[in-house]
Amino acid sequence: MAVTLLSTVLRIPYRLLKVFTMPEDEDAKYYHDDPAWEDVEAIPQDDGALHPLAAIAYTDEYSEAMGYLRAVMAKNEYSERALQLTEHIISMNPAHYTVWLYRAKILHEIKADLRKEIDWLNPTALQHLKNYQIWHHRQTIVDALGSPKGEADFIAIMLKEDSKNYHVWSYRQWLVGRFNLFDQEDELRWIESMIEADVRNNSAWNHRYYLQRGKLGSEDAVARELEHVTQYAKYAIRKAPQNQSPWNYLKGIVRAANLPASTLKEFALEFADVQRPDDIYSSHALDLLADVYAEEEGSRDDAKQALELLATRFDPIRAHYWQYRKSLLEGQAIAA
Repeated sequence: MAVTLLSTVLRIPYRLLKVFTMPEDEDAKYYHDDPAWEDVEAIPQDDGALHPLAAIAYTDEYSEAMGYLRAVMAKNEYSERALQLTEHIISMNPAHYTVWLYRAKILHEIKADLRKEIDWLNPTALQHLKNYQIWHHRQTIVDALGSPKGEADFIAIMLKEDSKNYHVWSYRQWLVGRFNLFDQEDELRWIESMIEADVRNNSAWNHRYYLQRGKLGSEDAVARELEHVTQYAKYAIRKAPQNQSPWNYLKGIVRAANLPASTLKEFALEFADVQRPDDIYSSHALDLLADVYAEEEGSRDDAKQALELLATRFDPIRAHYWQYRKSLLEGQAIAA
């Protein structure tokens, strides 16, 4: 009896099924009375019961549009009307990844003008700055286009809205890798302009590291970048010694070049000296010195002193972490 009743409900036309959904919007778009869709029988959502325990209160408009989407997907229809249907649903629910995937498939099958798709995506992305699905779709389209033309300009617009938008920075890294932009002077100049605008923008420092790490394929490249570090990252640190981003960048480049931490010892000593705790200007320099002294023979006590100062005076909020690092040094001493 229950199965028969459910089957009957699932065959109810959308204009009658609306009594089970939210009130109608005067500006809503419907398909049941559109001649272009008269050959399609919508497939309602099956919640598994006539009265599901926790049903989502979809609008009538959204419920009907999804019903028509299920119908065209069931028939593997790739057409202009199906493309317009996905656009309608995305306008109501831009996080629906299944719709985005189907839209990409339609574009491929009908050999659509992908530049027009980018033109449509731009305002859509600006309306939904933190939407992952939009950026994944954009990546798919630009990959198919085979060119990053225009993308740098659009990214600049997006970052004006939010200079630390994770999705935008991730997409920028994908562009660099996909189109091998590691050595492009424009890319380096752009990222340095972002750092100049906000020296504490960790995303910008991370992107600069990504660019330089991609170039460290030879000894000459390593030497050039280390020289540039002294001219650029150290300058940024001197402007803001307590800014962690360039310190991480410095250590990352040295590590990528397979050089010891002691390469940066003299620079770190400009900001911290364990023998003069009242003259320490950067906890990050102290952290670096702890690594340097841990590597140096006979300097283990200085390393422990640096970690103790961090735990008790310069970064007590992470005292347990610094004490843990100190215990590792003590354990190494016992083992030796």
